[in-house]
Amino acid sequence: MLGIFSRGVRVIEISGAVDSQQAASAMKSLVSEIARALVDETDKVLVEVLTTPESTVLRLHVAPSDIGKMIGKQGRTARSLRTILGAASMKLQRRFSLDIVETGRPDRPIASDGYEGSNN
Repeated sequence: MLGIFSRGVRVIEISGAVDSQQAASAMKSLVSEIARALVDETDKVLVEVLTTPESTVLRLHVAPSDIGKMIGKQGRTARSLRTILGAASMKLQRRFSLDIVETGRPDRPIASDGYEGSNN
């Protein structure tokens, strides 16, 4: 795995066989960079990785004032972020999912439709 900086954006190039820990690290970095570009309180962005044998869940924690920015109108921003995550995970041959969590409420992920606890 190689990190390259291009025009202020960190590009992660992955080649060859990638173990699940390297893949999780790359995806964590990807989600974190995108989230920091969208929110006002960048210091409150935290990505937590929960790994199971068949998939990896990335929990994105953001400040309560930034939760709307991460979800977007009708969940479009969250859905787009999940689409990017899905495309990148195809290359890594590992399933990833994203939960967006308001800081201070780790047990209640926000679905892409903007409603707490709903499945999408």
